[in-house]
Amino acid sequence: MKSAIVIGAGIVGLATARALAVRGFKVKVLERSQQAVGASVRNFGMVWPIGQPTGELYEIALRSRAIWKESCTEAGIWHNENGSLHLAYHDDEWAVLEEFVTENQATRPAISLLPKKQVREKSTVAVLKGLKGALWSSDEIIVDPREAIAKLPAYFNEKYGVEFHFGVAATEVRTGQVRTGDGKTHRADHIFICSGQDFETLYPQVFEESGITRCKLQMMRTPAQPARLGASLCAGLTLTHYKAFDKLPSLPALRSRFEKEMPEYVKWGIHVLVSQNGLGEVTLGDTHEYGLHHDPFDRTELNDLVIKYLETFCRLPKPQIAETWNGIYPKLPNGKTWLFENPEQDVFVLNGVGGAGMTLSFGLADKLVKAQ
Repeated sequence: MKSAIVIGAGIVGLATARALAVRGFKVKVLERSQQAVGASVRNFGMVWPIGQPTGELYEIALRSRAIWKESCTEAGIWHNENGSLHLAYHDDEWAVLEEFVTENQATRPAISLLPKKQVREKSTVAVLKGLKGALWSSDEIIVDPREAIAKLPAYFNEKYGVEFHFGVAATEVRTGQVRTGDGKTHRADHIFICSGQDFETLYPQVFEESGITRCKLQMMRTPAQPARLGASLCAGLTLTHYKAFDKLPSLPALRSRFEKEMPEYVKWGIHVLVSQNGLGEVTLGDTHEYGLHHDPFDRTELNDLVIKYLETFCRLPKPQIAETWNGIYPKLPNGKTWLFENPEQDVFVLNGVGGAGMTLSFGLADKLVKAQ
């Protein structure tokens, strides 16, 4: 039996471990922390195929969705197939949604346009005043990333025999072996480095040549709401964020309006998403700051901008903020979606999935491991 070591137990590492295990590898995962605490647990928990462009990336997202559904069901992890609504309050936003459905409905059976009167059937908190309509998609799933990332290791161990070693830091990698901070050497036929923003400690030259940078996000969470709210929500700003909408002829006009009317939102890369977890809490955000080094402090004024825009399309029964935090993930230049490098024989670096880690990782790892 061939063996593999995966470095990192965040979502990319978990997905890679699973992909190797289902292909018959004996898999060992090394994670430097006692549990994954990086970007994989600091996000919305959204599995979000609607944001991926039609074609390869959308198909990878659907494959991820299927694996998430299977894994959550078998492992007893809460998940909600609640779909998503992109709400439109301006003619230019509605034009983008109409174009998107016209161009993609044949290849995306999960999408449709809803008139204002049908939106309430999908969401109890969407603002109806001034609403032109919405893009509905049934593809999207929500998990609680804190629960999911914590429970998947035990499930993968039980089902696939994946061996997890937490609190073990990889300090050196060479073909066939990994040295760890406790002085041990772990040997395997293949090594996959899936350690998020920190992989430059093992392969600094690969990091430097990749052009990779880092994105800092500010996030918030409310207390538990009194009831389930329905679909996950977003509005016009989100149309300028995801690649799925990039090529639409009407998008430049929408971008231009935001640049004139909402320059602070454009400057800080703010678009607002709303997801509700199994505890009833609502996760809100987010902002996007790019650079190799970020200060650890959050800006209250940016959270205020998020809440101000949220109130234009969503009215929560309990809007108080109970928690705030930030997350940092690696981001590739020039619109690249992932980094997959082979710095030496049988050593691979998988990284740079960015903000689509929950959406793409399972399907992407499946694709890349199968090709080796």
